[in-house]
Amino acid sequence: MNRHQISSDTITLSTIEEIIKNNKKVELSDSAKQKVQKCRQYLDDRMASGQEVIYGINTGFGSLCNTVVSRDELGQLQHNLVMSHACGLGEEVPEEIVQLMLLLKIQGLSYGHSGISINTLTLLIELFNNQVFPVVYSQGSLGASGDLAPLAHISLTLIGMGEVNYKNERRKSIDVLNELGLKPVQLQSKEGLALLNGTQFMQAFGVHILTKANKYKSIADLIAAVSLEGYNGHKSPFNPLIHKVRNQKGQAATAENILNFLEGSEILNQKKQDVQDPYSFRCIPQVHGASKDMIDYVTTIFETEINSVTDNPTIFPDEDLIISAGNFHGQPLAITLDSLALALAELGSISERRIYKLIGGFRDLPAFLVKNPGLNSGFMIAQYTAASVVSQNKQYCTPAVVDTIDSSNGQEDHVSMGANGATKCFKVFENMEKVLGIELLAGFQAMEFRKELKSSLAIENLKQIYREKIAFIENDVELHLEMKKSIAFVQTLVRI
Repeated sequence: MNRHQISSDTITLSTIEEIIKNNKKVELSDSAKQKVQKCRQYLDDRMASGQEVIYGINTGFGSLCNTVVSRDELGQLQHNLVMSHACGLGEEVPEEIVQLMLLLKIQGLSYGHSGISINTLTLLIELFNNQVFPVVYSQGSLGASGDLAPLAHISLTLIGMGEVNYKNERRKSIDVLNELGLKPVQLQSKEGLALLNGTQFMQAFGVHILTKANKYKSIADLIAAVSLEGYNGHKSPFNPLIHKVRNQKGQAATAENILNFLEGSEILNQKKQDVQDPYSFRCIPQVHGASKDMIDYVTTIFETEINSVTDNPTIFPDEDLIISAGNFHGQPLAITLDSLALALAELGSISERRIYKLIGGFRDLPAFLVKNPGLNSGFMIAQYTAASVVSQNKQYCTPAVVDTIDSSNGQEDHVSMGANGATKCFKVFENMEKVLGIELLAGFQAMEFRKELKSSLAIENLKQIYREKIAFIENDVELHLEMKKSIAFVQTLVRI
């Protein structure tokens, strides 16, 4: 059955990838429906029973928290909230990330602590199932009061406002809802706040990056192994005894990967003239391994977050409590997104250093990896490009999380800036892909000058597949095109 039931069961990155990859539709489990309905009924009963003041339900928002709103205006309060908070700017968020935002918002609201109505949650599910993607912008969230601006743009569609991307066409939300036979909702008390509070913008970017980054942990090793062969590097730095006495998990796993990729290689096992290799080769296990460990850690934080309630106030029907607190604050994600960006940038940084060594004319390789350097510039400027991209990543790796700015007249006086951390991390990831693509191009080019010996079966088979797409460069060509093809090839490895 090509459906996934939203329930209180833990959802993992692999589950999410399976839902997206297989275009699974989602539906609420019976237990989730009961929790959502129970919470909504409890909230309605509380509001009907008296004149108590509850933040965000019958008050204004942020620094307007002491302004009480009359009972007959509670729906309009939530409607106004969505409209006024849709203040996004900048680039449009890619559809695949908006899709994740929808899924993760549905998951977060399904736990029955948000006061959302079944009708509103059902419409959100219909958007996901019909691949209706609200137009969301990358700038506007401080990553603290929830991802307010981007989630407001999601929520505009629910009230028949804003725009969506549907079947590769940008259209008015109301027109697409009408075409699908869906009606906009009339928001009830707290519903707008439940929709806008939450960390789903940060979550979605993180999930998207981590899903691929977890695969790049091995792919970066594979590309490094190709370069090691091209450089005629040493085997000894990958000896398991070295990594056993340090006992760093990622480091040991990297060394094992390299040896497995190069098992049976004549190039690796031949006697070496040079005593040792530069750090960019000798310390592959230590550098790649540290990035692996950080990716693993960030994955645990995000898998916790996507199984959490992150809006405010939080409703506990069984305890007869509505608590105003700060679960919308994105600090756990913000601090790890900055760390994830560093981990990914380092994979790109050491990759560029290996490119630099490959083109240097050492180890019986021609300068710039062409037979006739001088007449040909070869890979000279490919390394420039990689260096430029790596330098940009260094700039993107300035931490966002430490850059808090007061908002809402000082009521929201410490914010995570995790949304900026998320969009920066996304750019770092894309740049890392580019550098790895250039490295693979250079690594296989270098290997062509060592044809007297064979590499491992795994590397030789990979090279054969690679050469079907990207030819050996005998003389100068429009290298930009070859680089793009190599980057695309690396991206296909992630999808396998």
